[in-house]
Amino acid sequence: MASPRLETFCCPNRDAATQLVLAFQPQVFNGVCLGSASFNLLLSILQLFPKKSQGPKKLPHTSSATILLFISACDLLGCLGIIFRSTVWLGFPDFIGNISVVNGTDVWPAAFCVGSAVWIQLLYSACFWWLFCYAVDAYLVIRRSAGLSTILLYHIMAWGLAILLCIEGITMLYYPSVFSCESGLEHAVPHYVTTYVPLLLVLLTNPILFQKTVVAVASLLKGRQGIYTENERRLGAVIQIRFFKIMLVFIICWLPNIINESLLFYLETQPDINGSSLKNVRNATLITWFTMGILNPLQGFLFTLAFYGWTGCELDFKCQKKEIQWESLSTSAVEHTYISQVGSSLNYENYSPKKTVVLNGHNSDEALGMLSEGSDASTIEIHIPSGSQNLNDAAVPEGIRGKS
Repeated sequence: MASPRLETFCCPNRDAATQLVLAFQPQVFNGVCLGSASFNLLLSILQLFPKKSQGPKKLPHTSSATILLFISACDLLGCLGIIFRSTVWLGFPDFIGNISVVNGTDVWPAAFCVGSAVWIQLLYSACFWWLFCYAVDAYLVIRRSAGLSTILLYHIMAWGLAILLCIEGITMLYYPSVFSCESGLEHAVPHYVTTYVPLLLVLLTNPILFQKTVVAVASLLKGRQGIYTENERRLGAVIQIRFFKIMLVFIICWLPNIINESLLFYLETQPDINGSSLKNVRNATLITWFTMGILNPLQGFLFTLAFYGWTGCELDFKCQKKEIQWESLSTSAVEHTYISQVGSSLNYENYSPKKTVVLNGHNSDEALGMLSEGSDASTIEIHIPSGSQNLNDAAVPEGIRGKS
């Protein structure tokens, strides 16, 4: 799990609230974290590996696909940190007992405590920044103001801000050293702020950016022929549902962290957190603490479901291929387009956002294709009459033409 309390526990003079959660059934808690992280790692790898019938997956060639790749990478590396930390806690209790002993001389337990906590926190913080970049990129792409040229800026924002805020928070927390951290809540507040700023940024800003993107998509589709047909409405719904799934996964996985931190801060302001009047608050704190241990590591797998749908294994039955007529959405010389190689699951009554949409056109169609990047399930093939083939070869962007 990812919580600033893990870094706080490395101090010998840790506060009572941190001691409460980390000292409550530590073996059970780390077992829960280990199981959840291992489950997530296994299913995420199963999702990302290509199926035999699909062959090796191609490297991403759009900004949105590149961002999704780094989000998955941050999640997987963060899970590895949770697995390593929980394994050491479960397998070497004597080693863990020497963490931040007052006036201790053994630096390895403290180094493990700080290193593992910072590793987990940094990776998940970078994941939050990449999620924010994804929302920004989706909006800019549909406005035709971004692309692969902006990836360098996203790297600077995601990795740069994550490292900068992590270093700042850790420096304030462990001043003057990890063996003699300053007492009191004030020195830890900057660390908590730098930890939760990217999380709250995604929680509060991404829904606004996603909504603006959906509105921009609707305007883009209407601007093709001045009308808003059923096909265009379905395409807009696909993108909107995908954004909704992304935010739903994020809220489910990280809302317990905000609730838990609020309860812990409330307990820290009380003169005696063990008082009988605070029993319900303590119970709620411990429940949300274990909930974090389950849900935080599962973010990676749940995001792969939101981004790509289930792609980890194939069913025994073979889907019948259909051809569905697709109304032309542009004013170019293309006379006939149709959807081919679409599985039986591609019913417009239950249209899935995991379908890759590749439309004829130039900038607008490329932008729409980027928003649904990452699916191997279906493509829209463009069939061009011989008299207009040269014209449309110039209109269809490289990388979208013939994508499979």
